[in-house]
Amino acid sequence: MSRRALFAALFTALVLSRLCHTGILWEGDTYPLAAAQQVLHGRALYRGIWFDKPPLLALIYLLWGAQAGWLLRVADALFGLLACALVYRFARDLWSEREAAWAASLLAFFLIFDVPSAVIPMASDLLMLAPHLAAVWLAWKRRPFWSGVLAGVAFWINPKGVFVAAACAVWDPAGIFWMAAGFAAVSATAVSGLAASGALADYWDEVWRWGRLYAASPFVESPLRNGVIRTLSWLGFHAALVVAAVYFLRERAPWRWILWLLIAFAGVAAGLRFFPRYYFLLLPPLILMAARGLALLNRKAVWVATLLLIPLMRFGPAYLTAIRGAEWRDTAMDRDSRASAAIVNRMRAPGDTLFVWGYRPELYVYTDLPAATRYLDSQPLTGVPADRHLTQSEPIESEESAKRREKLADSHPTFLIDGLGPYNPKLAIGNFPQLRRWLDGYREIGRTAGTVIYRSSTAPASPEKP
Repeated sequence: MSRRALFAALFTALVLSRLCHTGILWEGDTYPLAAAQQVLHGRALYRGIWFDKPPLLALIYLLWGAQAGWLLRVADALFGLLACALVYRFARDLWSEREAAWAASLLAFFLIFDVPSAVIPMASDLLMLAPHLAAVWLAWKRRPFWSGVLAGVAFWINPKGVFVAAACAVWDPAGIFWMAAGFAAVSATAVSGLAASGALADYWDEVWRWGRLYAASPFVESPLRNGVIRTLSWLGFHAALVVAAVYFLRERAPWRWILWLLIAFAGVAAGLRFFPRYYFLLLPPLILMAARGLALLNRKAVWVATLLLIPLMRFGPAYLTAIRGAEWRDTAMDRDSRASAAIVNRMRAPGDTLFVWGYRPELYVYTDLPAATRYLDSQPLTGVPADRHLTQSEPIESEESAKRREKLADSHPTFLIDGLGPYNPKLAIGNFPQLRRWLDGYREIGRTAGTVIYRSSTAPASPEKP
């Protein structure tokens, strides 16, 4: 197959897989998409919007106007194609066209047949994939400054970009000074932009202080046991890559590859959460090693490739479920948010604003209403992170959260949606003393299984739309 035909086939597969999810917003889509839409409404990241992720994660969504639907999914597919092109070039430069074709095909396969909530949305861990590949490729090519620049881009998408920088140093230790210079150039530009907008202190508070509290508080009783189970499960689903990579290790002096894998796994383990999306850090080294291993296996590669049936059979049916729009458990909250947004959209009027209690950023997307406060979710207001607040109520901070709730009570959103209380009554908005009198100024106008919808009692009545 020619290179042009290969990439045409890969893009077709990527775009069709993404278009199956046009009617769904996954959790990884919602937060950066909602933040980007609020930027378009005139709010500044950090200073005007609480956003606990690096700025590039939200700003990238502005490239297609922070739109959901098919435009978002085509952007997802184009990003996947970019990652495939980068791994192709890297493998071709390392070995030959044969390994390059294997690498691009394997990456496209696992960007389709893996956990849908991880591979479909362009969340921070997935978005780091392309700069990760590019940065290490440039380090291998002895272009350290630009390698550092790409590692810096990864860092300003996801703090785990520091592990990308470490991997680059493994491939070109003599170029560390210039890598640091490239990394610093990107970081200086980002810091200058934050300082110019008056958001630097807020950025530090939201991304780093809150992030440190979050990382220091695993949500399961035995995080190491959880890590072992999830890692073994991930390796099992990616058995084709693992087996081929082990065969690759017969090559001479593979120590740089082993170090790259170890650094990537350190990034996966940081914070002891082991979510499926964290394992994207492992894909670049493992895909390249597996591509070389399959090329070395020659005709025997077909037997290893049959192991791809494991993820194909496990995750393939999810696309049929998405196409049918069936009552899929994984998308239950998204369906509930659409129903809740429909109630608001029937009653909204020009100039209305919204506040959402809970972690339901998709409600801002589905209503396209301006946020009434700087908070797009209630994590900084309850002190309970979203990875546990549906079932747990113990905060990781208390004093600062109480102060933020006091400030919240000075705001006047037209619509207020409690998307947390129906799941965890202990964290319902009415259970917080600072907010009880504030809530008295609202009247309930509707409910879904997972939300309670309120409207300001002082807001002028608007005719309900059909």
